Amino acid sequence: MAEWEATGSGDRTLGSRRLAALLPDPAGARPAYRHLARAISQLILDGRIALHVRLPAERELATALNTSRATITAVYDLLREGGYARSRQGSGTWTQLPEGRTPGAVTRLLRPRDSAIDLARAAPALPERALADALAEVTPQLAAHAHTPGYHPYGLAELRAAVAERFTRRGLATVPEQILLTSGAQHALSLVLGLLCRPGDRVMVESPSYPNALEAMRRARLRTVPVPVTDTGWDVEIMESTLRQAVPRLAYLIPDFHNPTGCLMPDGERARVLRAAHRSGTWLVIDETLAELALDGPAPAPFASHAAPDAGGKVITVGSMSKTHWGGLRIGWLRAPSRLVTELAGQRVATDMGGSVLDQLLALALLDRAGELLSERLDQLREQRTALAAALAEHLPQWTWQQPSGGLSFWVDLGEPVASALAEQALDYGVRIEGGTHFSPDPGLYEQRLRIPYTAAPATLHEAVHRMTTTLTAGLPDSPAGRRPHWIA
Repeated sequence: MAEWEATGSGDRTLGSRRLAALLPDPAGARPAYRHLARAISQLILDGRIALHVRLPAERELATALNTSRATITAVYDLLREGGYARSRQGSGTWTQLPEGRTPGAVTRLLRPRDSAIDLARAAPALPERALADALAEVTPQLAAHAHTPGYHPYGLAELRAAVAERFTRRGLATVPEQILLTSGAQHALSLVLGLLCRPGDRVMVESPSYPNALEAMRRARLRTVPVPVTDTGWDVEIMESTLRQAVPRLAYLIPDFHNPTGCLMPDGERARVLRAAHRSGTWLVIDETLAELALDGPAPAPFASHAAPDAGGKVITVGSMSKTHWGGLRIGWLRAPSRLVTELAGQRVATDMGGSVLDQLLALALLDRAGELLSERLDQLREQRTALAAALAEHLPQWTWQQPSGGLSFWVDLGEPVASALAEQALDYGVRIEGGTHFSPDPGLYEQRLRIPYTAAPATLHEAVHRMTTTLTAGLPDSPAGRRPHWIA
Protein backbone atom coordinates (compact mmCIF):
# COMPACT_ATOMS: atom_id res chain seq x y z
CA MET A 1 0.00 0.00 0.00
CA ALA A 2 1.32 3.47 -0.84
CA GLU A 3 2.01 6.03 1.86
CA TRP A 4 -0.41 8.39 0.14
CA GLU A 5 -3.74 8.03 -1.58
CA ALA A 6 -4.71 10.26 -4.52
CA THR A 7 -7.94 12.23 -4.34
CA GLY A 8 -10.05 13.50 -7.19
CA SER A 9 -8.50 16.93 -6.89
CA GLY A 10 -4.97 15.53 -7.15
CA ASP A 11 -4.27 16.09 -3.43
CA ARG A 12 -2.43 13.50 -1.36
CA THR A 13 -3.91 11.89 1.74
CA LEU A 14 -1.93 9.72 4.14
CA GLY A 15 -3.73 6.41 4.60
CA SER A 16 -4.96 5.73 8.14
CA ARG A 17 -3.57 2.18 8.24
CA ARG A 18 -0.23 3.39 6.91
CA LEU A 19 0.04 6.06 9.61
CA ALA A 20 -1.09 3.62 12.29
CA ALA A 21 1.70 1.26 11.24
CA LEU A 22 4.26 3.98 11.93
CA LEU A 23 2.94 4.87 15.38
CA PRO A 24 3.41 3.34 18.83
CA ASP A 25 0.55 1.75 20.72
CA PRO A 26 -1.54 4.55 22.31
CA ALA A 27 -1.95 2.33 25.37
CA GLY A 28 1.80 2.25 25.88
CA ALA A 29 2.15 5.66 27.54
CA ARG A 30 0.14 8.32 29.29
CA PRO A 31 -1.18 10.70 28.25
CA ALA A 32 -1.66 8.90 24.94
CA TYR A 33 -2.39 12.01 22.88
CA ARG A 34 0.93 13.64 23.77
CA HIS A 35 2.73 10.39 23.05
CA LEU A 36 1.13 10.13 19.60
CA ALA A 37 1.63 13.81 18.74
CA ARG A 38 5.33 13.55 19.57
CA ALA A 39 5.67 10.43 17.40
CA ILE A 40 3.95 12.08 14.41
CA SER A 41 6.08 15.22 14.82
CA GLN A 42 9.25 13.12 14.71
CA LEU A 43 8.04 11.22 11.65
CA ILE A 44 7.44 14.54 9.87
CA LEU A 45 10.95 15.75 10.75
CA ASP A 46 12.45 12.43 9.66
CA GLY A 47 10.66 12.62 6.32
CA ARG A 48 8.81 9.34 6.84
CA ILE A 49 5.63 11.40 6.69
CA ALA A 50 5.84 13.78 3.76
CA LEU A 51 5.15 17.50 3.99
CA HIS A 52 1.94 18.98 2.58
CA VAL A 53 -0.06 15.73 2.70
CA ARG A 54 -3.46 15.42 4.32
CA LEU A 55 -3.58 13.42 7.54
CA PRO A 56 -6.32 10.79 7.93
CA ALA A 57 -9.73 11.86 9.18
CA GLU A 58 -9.93 11.72 12.97
CA ARG A 59 -12.49 8.92 13.03
CA GLU A 60 -10.49 6.76 10.57
CA LEU A 61 -7.23 7.11 12.51
CA ALA A 62 -8.98 6.45 15.83
CA THR A 63 -10.36 3.20 14.39
CA ALA A 64 -6.97 2.16 12.99
CA LEU A 65 -5.29 2.81 16.36
CA ASN A 66 -8.14 1.34 18.41
CA THR A 67 -8.45 4.52 20.43
CA SER A 68 -11.04 7.24 20.92
CA ARG A 69 -11.78 10.03 18.49
CA ALA A 70 -11.26 12.51 21.34
CA THR A 71 -7.67 11.29 21.66
CA ILE A 72 -7.00 11.90 17.96
CA THR A 73 -8.65 15.32 18.15
CA ALA A 74 -6.23 16.21 20.96
CA VAL A 75 -3.31 14.84 18.88
CA TYR A 76 -4.19 17.06 15.92
CA ASP A 77 -4.64 20.06 18.23
CA LEU A 78 -1.10 19.55 19.56
CA LEU A 79 0.31 19.17 16.05
CA ARG A 80 -1.28 22.47 15.03
CA GLU A 81 0.00 24.20 18.17
CA GLY A 82 3.52 22.93 17.47
CA GLY A 83 3.43 24.03 13.84
CA TYR A 84 3.50 20.49 12.44
CA ALA A 85 0.02 20.72 10.93
CA ARG A 86 -2.49 23.21 9.62
CA SER A 87 -6.19 22.85 9.00
CA ARG A 88 -8.48 24.25 6.33
CA GLN A 89 -12.21 24.42 6.95
CA GLY A 90 -13.80 21.48 5.21
CA SER A 91 -10.48 20.30 3.77
CA GLY A 92 -8.84 18.41 6.62
CA THR A 93 -5.51 18.62 8.44
CA TRP A 94 -2.25 18.91 6.48
CA THR A 95 1.37 18.36 7.49
CA GLN A 96 3.90 21.17 7.46
CA LEU A 97 7.36 22.03 8.79
CA PRO A 98 7.38 24.29 11.86
CA GLU A 99 9.24 27.57 11.67
CA GLY A 100 12.83 27.11 12.80
CA ARG A 101 12.91 23.30 12.55
CA THR A 102 15.16 21.44 10.11
CA PRO A 103 14.17 18.20 8.34
CA GLY A 104 16.10 15.12 9.43
CA ALA A 105 17.38 14.52 5.90
CA VAL A 106 19.14 17.90 6.08
CA THR A 107 20.30 17.52 9.68
CA ARG A 108 21.99 14.20 8.88
CA LEU A 109 24.19 15.96 6.31
CA LEU A 110 25.22 18.78 8.66
CA ARG A 111 28.10 18.61 11.10
CA PRO A 112 26.98 17.29 14.50
CA ARG A 113 26.63 19.67 17.36
CA ASP A 114 29.49 20.40 19.77
CA SER A 115 31.99 17.52 20.00
CA ALA A 116 29.66 14.74 18.88
CA ILE A 117 31.25 11.93 16.88
CA ASP A 118 29.41 11.60 13.59
CA LEU A 119 28.56 8.02 12.63
CA ALA A 120 25.46 9.00 10.67
CA ARG A 121 27.33 9.76 7.45
CA ALA A 122 29.21 6.92 5.79
CA ALA A 123 31.44 9.22 3.78
CA PRO A 124 35.24 9.63 3.86
CA ALA A 125 37.21 12.84 3.73
CA LEU A 126 39.64 13.83 0.96
CA PRO A 127 43.33 14.28 1.81
CA GLU A 128 44.20 17.99 1.71
CA ARG A 129 47.34 17.29 -0.32
CA ALA A 130 45.36 15.59 -3.07
CA LEU A 131 42.89 18.47 -3.31
CA ALA A 132 45.65 21.11 -3.32
CA ASP A 133 47.56 19.30 -6.08
CA ALA A 134 44.43 18.91 -8.20
CA LEU A 135 43.50 22.58 -7.78
CA ALA A 136 46.96 23.66 -8.90
CA GLU A 137 46.71 21.42 -11.95
CA VAL A 138 43.29 22.59 -13.13
CA THR A 139 43.71 26.35 -12.60
CA PRO A 140 45.08 26.99 -16.14
CA GLN A 141 42.37 24.77 -17.63
CA LEU A 142 39.65 26.65 -15.74
CA ALA A 143 40.98 29.94 -17.09
CA ALA A 144 40.59 28.60 -20.62
CA HIS A 145 36.99 27.57 -19.92
CA ALA A 146 36.23 31.05 -18.57
CA HIS A 147 35.97 32.28 -22.16
CA THR A 148 33.05 29.92 -22.87
CA PRO A 149 29.41 30.07 -21.67
CA GLY A 150 30.18 27.17 -19.30
CA TYR A 151 27.00 25.14 -19.84
CA HIS A 152 27.53 21.43 -20.37
CA PRO A 153 24.24 19.52 -19.98
CA TYR A 154 25.94 16.20 -20.80
CA GLY A 155 29.07 17.07 -18.81
CA LEU A 156 32.59 17.93 -19.95
CA ALA A 157 33.57 15.78 -22.93
CA GLU A 158 36.94 14.82 -21.46
CA LEU A 159 35.39 13.68 -18.16
CA ARG A 160 32.69 11.69 -19.99
CA ALA A 161 35.46 9.97 -21.92
CA ALA A 162 37.38 9.23 -18.71
CA VAL A 163 34.34 7.69 -17.02
CA ALA A 164 33.56 5.63 -20.12
CA GLU A 165 37.14 4.38 -20.19
CA ARG A 166 36.87 3.29 -16.55
CA PHE A 167 33.81 1.19 -17.38
CA THR A 168 35.63 -0.36 -20.32
CA ARG A 169 38.68 -1.14 -18.19
CA ARG A 170 36.44 -2.86 -15.60
CA GLY A 171 34.95 -5.14 -18.25
CA LEU A 172 32.00 -3.24 -19.76
CA ALA A 173 32.71 -1.68 -23.15
CA THR A 174 31.43 1.91 -23.02
CA VAL A 175 31.61 5.01 -25.23
CA PRO A 176 31.30 8.63 -23.99
CA GLU A 177 27.85 8.97 -25.57
CA GLN A 178 26.58 6.47 -22.99
CA ILE A 179 27.68 8.67 -20.07
CA LEU A 180 25.78 11.55 -18.46
CA LEU A 181 27.62 13.45 -15.73
CA THR A 182 25.47 14.49 -12.76
CA SER A 183 25.70 16.18 -9.38
CA GLY A 184 26.17 12.87 -7.58
CA ALA A 185 24.52 9.46 -7.83
CA GLN A 186 21.38 10.72 -6.05
CA HIS A 187 20.91 13.32 -8.78
CA ALA A 188 21.30 10.59 -11.40
CA LEU A 189 18.63 8.45 -9.71
CA SER A 190 16.23 11.39 -9.42
CA LEU A 191 16.61 12.12 -13.15
CA VAL A 192 15.88 8.49 -14.01
CA LEU A 193 12.81 8.34 -11.77
CA GLY A 194 11.51 11.59 -13.24
CA LEU A 195 11.86 10.37 -16.83
CA LEU A 196 10.90 6.70 -16.61
CA CYS A 197 8.30 6.55 -13.81
CA ARG A 198 4.89 8.02 -13.13
CA PRO A 199 3.05 8.30 -9.79
CA GLY A 200 1.75 4.92 -8.73
CA ASP A 201 4.30 2.89 -10.70
CA ARG A 202 5.81 -0.10 -8.91
CA VAL A 203 9.53 -0.04 -8.13
CA MET A 204 11.33 -3.09 -6.78
CA VAL A 205 13.75 -2.17 -3.98
CA GLU A 206 15.90 -4.05 -1.54
CA SER A 207 14.98 -4.15 2.12
CA PRO A 208 16.96 -2.63 3.75
CA SER A 209 18.22 -0.03 1.27
CA TYR A 210 19.78 3.43 0.97
CA PRO A 211 17.44 5.91 2.74
CA ASN A 212 17.89 8.81 0.31
CA ALA A 213 17.01 6.59 -2.64
CA LEU A 214 13.86 5.42 -0.86
CA GLU A 215 12.97 9.03 -0.10
CA ALA A 216 13.36 9.98 -3.76
CA MET A 217 10.87 7.26 -4.64
CA ARG A 218 8.41 8.43 -1.99
CA ARG A 219 8.60 11.95 -3.34
CA ALA A 220 7.98 10.63 -6.84
CA ARG A 221 4.85 8.89 -5.41
CA LEU A 222 6.04 5.45 -6.46
CA ARG A 223 4.91 2.16 -4.93
CA THR A 224 7.91 0.28 -3.58
CA VAL A 225 7.92 -3.52 -3.75
CA PRO A 226 10.57 -4.73 -1.28
CA VAL A 227 12.72 -7.84 -1.62
CA PRO A 228 14.84 -8.90 1.38
CA VAL A 229 18.60 -8.65 1.75
CA THR A 230 19.78 -10.62 4.78
CA ASP A 231 23.21 -10.98 6.37
CA THR A 232 23.90 -13.71 3.83
CA GLY A 233 22.71 -11.78 0.79
CA TRP A 234 19.82 -11.84 -1.66
CA ASP A 235 17.15 -14.48 -2.23
CA VAL A 236 17.22 -14.46 -6.01
CA GLU A 237 14.17 -16.73 -6.26
CA ILE A 238 12.13 -14.06 -4.47
CA MET A 239 13.56 -11.40 -6.79
CA GLU A 240 12.68 -13.48 -9.86
CA SER A 241 9.18 -14.09 -8.52
CA THR A 242 8.69 -10.39 -7.74
CA LEU A 243 9.82 -9.35 -11.20
CA ARG A 244 7.50 -11.95 -12.77
CA GLN A 245 4.41 -11.24 -10.67
CA ALA A 246 4.63 -7.50 -9.80
CA VAL A 247 6.19 -6.52 -13.17
CA PRO A 248 7.72 -3.36 -11.67
CA ARG A 249 8.50 -0.46 -13.94
CA LEU A 250 11.95 -0.17 -12.42
CA ALA A 251 14.20 -1.93 -9.89
CA TYR A 252 16.85 -0.18 -7.79
CA LEU A 253 19.67 -2.44 -6.55
CA ILE A 254 22.98 -2.03 -4.72
CA PRO A 255 24.79 -5.29 -5.55
CA ASP A 256 28.31 -4.14 -4.63
CA PHE A 257 28.96 -4.02 -0.86
CA HIS A 258 25.31 -3.27 -0.34
CA ASN A 259 24.37 -0.26 1.77
CA PRO A 260 23.76 -1.02 4.63
CA THR A 261 24.37 -4.80 4.86
CA GLY A 262 27.74 -4.86 3.08
CA CYS A 263 26.79 -7.94 1.02
CA LEU A 264 28.31 -8.62 -2.40
CA MET A 265 26.06 -10.30 -4.98
CA PRO A 266 27.71 -13.32 -6.68
CA ASP A 267 28.17 -13.27 -10.45
CA GLY A 268 25.69 -16.09 -11.06
CA GLU A 269 22.95 -14.27 -9.18
CA ARG A 270 23.61 -11.09 -11.17
CA ALA A 271 23.05 -12.98 -14.42
CA ARG A 272 19.79 -14.46 -13.09
CA VAL A 273 18.47 -11.03 -12.06
CA LEU A 274 19.37 -9.61 -15.46
CA ARG A 275 17.48 -12.39 -17.23
CA ALA A 276 14.44 -12.00 -15.00
CA ALA A 277 14.34 -8.22 -15.49
CA HIS A 278 14.68 -8.66 -19.24
CA ARG A 279 11.69 -11.04 -19.27
CA SER A 280 9.53 -8.62 -17.26
CA GLY A 281 10.62 -5.54 -19.22
CA THR A 282 11.83 -3.88 -16.01
CA TRP A 283 14.46 -1.16 -16.07
CA LEU A 284 17.34 -1.97 -13.72
CA VAL A 285 19.04 0.92 -11.91
CA ILE A 286 22.30 -0.40 -10.47
CA ASP A 287 23.98 1.74 -7.81
CA GLU A 288 27.74 1.20 -8.01
CA THR A 289 28.88 4.02 -5.73
CA LEU A 290 30.65 1.49 -3.45
CA ALA A 291 31.89 -0.93 -6.12
CA GLU A 292 35.54 0.11 -5.99
CA LEU A 293 35.79 -0.13 -2.19
CA ALA A 294 36.79 -3.81 -2.23
CA LEU A 295 38.83 -4.60 0.89
CA ASP A 296 39.36 -8.37 0.67
CA GLY A 297 39.79 -8.98 -3.05
CA PRO A 298 39.45 -7.40 -6.48
CA ALA A 299 36.62 -4.99 -7.24
CA PRO A 300 33.65 -6.64 -8.97
CA ALA A 301 33.02 -6.16 -12.67
CA PRO A 302 30.11 -3.88 -13.60
CA PHE A 303 26.72 -5.52 -13.09
CA ALA A 304 25.69 -4.89 -16.71
CA SER A 305 28.72 -6.85 -17.96
CA HIS A 306 26.89 -10.05 -16.96
CA ALA A 307 23.98 -9.38 -19.32
CA ALA A 308 23.40 -11.49 -22.40
CA PRO A 309 23.83 -9.55 -25.69
CA ASP A 310 20.05 -9.01 -25.99
CA ALA A 311 19.38 -8.34 -22.27
CA GLY A 312 21.44 -5.26 -21.42
CA GLY A 313 19.39 -2.56 -23.11
CA LYS A 314 17.41 -1.57 -20.00
CA VAL A 315 20.25 -1.39 -17.47
CA ILE A 316 21.24 1.99 -16.03
CA THR A 317 24.36 2.17 -13.88
CA VAL A 318 24.85 5.08 -11.48
CA GLY A 319 28.04 5.96 -9.65
CA SER A 320 29.87 8.85 -8.06
CA MET A 321 33.10 10.00 -6.47
CA SER A 322 31.48 10.62 -3.07
CA LYS A 323 32.56 7.34 -1.46
CA THR A 324 35.85 6.78 -3.26
CA HIS A 325 37.05 10.40 -3.11
CA TRP A 326 34.92 13.11 -1.46
CA GLY A 327 31.22 13.93 -1.18
CA GLY A 328 31.95 17.66 -1.40
CA LEU A 329 33.00 17.27 -5.02
CA ARG A 330 29.39 16.48 -6.09
CA ILE A 331 30.38 14.54 -9.19
CA GLY A 332 28.36 11.53 -10.26
CA TRP A 333 27.37 9.82 -13.48
CA LEU A 334 25.09 7.35 -15.10
CA ARG A 335 25.75 4.88 -17.89
CA ALA A 336 22.78 4.07 -20.12
CA PRO A 337 21.86 3.60 -23.79
CA SER A 338 22.90 6.73 -25.69
CA ARG A 339 19.33 7.63 -26.68
CA LEU A 340 18.25 7.53 -23.02
CA VAL A 341 21.26 9.66 -22.07
CA THR A 342 20.05 12.31 -24.52
CA GLU A 343 16.53 12.17 -23.04
CA LEU A 344 17.93 12.44 -19.50
CA ALA A 345 20.06 15.43 -20.50
CA GLY A 346 16.85 17.15 -21.59
CA GLN A 347 15.30 16.25 -18.24
CA ARG A 348 18.36 17.62 -16.46
CA VAL A 349 18.24 21.06 -18.14
CA ALA A 350 14.98 21.81 -16.31
CA THR A 351 16.81 21.66 -12.97
CA ASP A 352 20.45 22.75 -13.28
CA MET A 353 21.44 23.02 -17.00
CA GLY A 354 24.80 21.41 -16.25
CA GLY A 355 27.31 20.82 -13.51
CA SER A 356 30.15 22.99 -12.22
CA VAL A 357 33.06 23.16 -14.67
CA LEU A 358 35.52 23.54 -11.78
CA ASP A 359 34.23 20.41 -10.04
CA GLN A 360 34.40 18.41 -13.26
CA LEU A 361 37.97 19.52 -13.95
CA LEU A 362 38.92 18.59 -10.38
CA ALA A 363 37.24 15.21 -10.82
CA LEU A 364 39.22 14.58 -13.98
CA ALA A 365 42.49 15.41 -12.23
CA LEU A 366 41.63 13.16 -9.28
CA LEU A 367 40.59 10.28 -11.54
CA ASP A 368 44.00 10.51 -13.21
CA ARG A 369 45.49 9.77 -9.78
CA ALA A 370 42.79 7.26 -8.83
CA GLY A 371 45.16 4.31 -8.51
CA GLU A 372 47.34 5.99 -5.90
CA LEU A 373 44.49 7.67 -4.02
CA LEU A 374 42.27 4.58 -3.94
CA SER A 375 45.10 2.36 -2.74
CA GLU A 376 45.68 4.67 0.21
CA ARG A 377 41.95 4.88 0.89
CA LEU A 378 41.55 1.09 0.93
CA ASP A 379 44.48 0.62 3.32
CA GLN A 380 42.95 3.20 5.64
CA LEU A 381 39.52 1.56 5.51
CA ARG A 382 40.96 -1.86 6.31
CA GLU A 383 42.67 -0.44 9.41
CA GLN A 384 39.46 1.33 10.50
CA ARG A 385 37.31 -1.74 9.88
CA THR A 386 39.64 -3.77 12.11
CA ALA A 387 39.51 -1.08 14.80
CA LEU A 388 35.71 -0.94 14.82
CA ALA A 389 35.41 -4.73 15.01
CA ALA A 390 37.85 -4.84 17.94
CA ALA A 391 36.02 -2.06 19.82
CA LEU A 392 32.63 -3.74 19.38
CA ALA A 393 34.00 -7.12 20.44
CA GLU A 394 35.55 -5.57 23.55
CA HIS A 395 32.73 -3.31 24.72
CA LEU A 396 29.56 -4.77 23.18
CA PRO A 397 30.13 -8.51 22.70
CA GLN A 398 26.38 -9.17 22.78
CA TRP A 399 26.02 -7.38 19.43
CA THR A 400 26.59 -9.37 16.24
CA TRP A 401 27.52 -8.52 12.66
CA GLN A 402 28.97 -9.99 9.49
CA GLN A 403 32.26 -8.41 8.49
CA PRO A 404 31.78 -7.07 4.94
CA SER A 405 34.41 -7.67 2.27
CA GLY A 406 34.12 -4.06 1.17
CA GLY A 407 32.15 -0.85 1.54
CA LEU A 408 32.07 1.52 4.48
CA SER A 409 29.98 0.12 7.35
CA PHE A 410 28.79 -2.70 9.59
CA TRP A 411 25.11 -3.68 9.79
CA VAL A 412 24.94 -4.54 13.48
CA ASP A 413 22.27 -6.66 15.17
CA LEU A 414 21.64 -5.34 18.69
CA GLY A 415 19.64 -8.39 19.74
CA GLU A 416 16.64 -6.30 20.82
CA PRO A 417 14.53 -3.53 19.22
CA VAL A 418 16.21 -0.52 20.84
CA ALA A 419 17.98 1.14 17.90
CA SER A 420 15.84 4.29 17.76
CA ALA A 421 16.00 4.82 21.51
CA LEU A 422 19.75 4.25 21.49
CA ALA A 423 20.31 6.65 18.60
CA GLU A 424 18.26 9.35 20.32
CA GLN A 425 19.93 8.87 23.69
CA ALA A 426 23.46 8.49 22.29
CA LEU A 427 23.41 12.05 21.01
CA ASP A 428 23.39 13.23 24.63
CA TYR A 429 26.60 11.24 25.10
CA GLY A 430 28.27 12.69 22.01
CA VAL A 431 27.52 10.17 19.24
CA ARG A 432 25.27 10.72 16.25
CA ILE A 433 24.19 7.48 14.58
CA GLU A 434 21.31 6.14 12.48
CA GLY A 435 18.87 3.50 13.66
CA GLY A 436 17.97 0.74 11.25
CA THR A 437 14.42 1.94 10.61
CA HIS A 438 15.74 4.69 8.33
CA PHE A 439 16.91 1.99 5.89
CA SER A 440 13.52 0.28 5.61
CA PRO A 441 11.01 0.80 2.79
CA ASP A 442 8.29 -0.45 5.16
CA PRO A 443 7.38 0.75 8.66
CA GLY A 444 8.35 -1.17 11.76
CA LEU A 445 11.44 -2.97 10.42
CA TYR A 446 15.09 -3.06 11.54
CA GLU A 447 14.50 -1.54 14.96
CA GLN A 448 17.11 -4.03 16.23
CA ARG A 449 19.76 -2.78 13.76
CA LEU A 450 22.35 -0.02 13.58
CA ARG A 451 24.52 0.95 10.64
CA ILE A 452 27.97 1.79 12.02
CA PRO A 453 30.41 3.25 9.46
CA TYR A 454 34.16 2.75 9.83
CA THR A 455 35.06 6.01 8.08
CA ALA A 456 36.55 7.68 11.19
CA ALA A 457 40.03 7.23 12.67
CA PRO A 458 40.58 4.11 14.83
CA ALA A 459 40.82 6.10 18.07
CA THR A 460 37.60 7.96 17.22
CA LEU A 461 35.77 4.72 16.48
CA HIS A 462 36.90 3.25 19.79
CA GLU A 463 35.68 6.33 21.64
CA ALA A 464 32.34 6.23 19.82
CA VAL A 465 31.76 2.61 20.84
CA HIS A 466 32.75 3.50 24.42
CA ARG A 467 30.17 6.31 24.43
CA MET A 468 27.46 4.01 23.10
CA THR A 469 28.32 1.52 25.85
CA THR A 470 27.95 4.31 28.41
CA THR A 471 24.58 5.20 26.87
CA LEU A 472 23.33 1.64 27.27
CA THR A 473 24.66 1.39 30.82
CA ALA A 474 22.77 4.55 31.77
CA GLY A 475 19.55 2.93 30.52
CA LEU A 476 17.21 3.56 27.61
CA PRO A 477 13.54 4.56 27.61
CA ASP A 478 11.12 1.96 26.33
CA SER A 479 11.34 1.73 22.56
CA PRO A 480 7.96 2.51 20.95
CA ALA A 481 8.62 -0.07 18.25
CA GLY A 482 9.10 -2.78 20.85
CA ARG A 483 5.74 -2.28 22.56
CA ARG A 484 3.49 -3.32 19.72
CA PRO A 485 3.65 -5.27 16.46
CA HIS A 486 3.36 -3.05 13.39
CA TRP A 487 1.00 -3.54 10.48
CA ILE A 488 3.21 -3.78 7.41
CA ALA A 489 2.07 -2.32 4.10
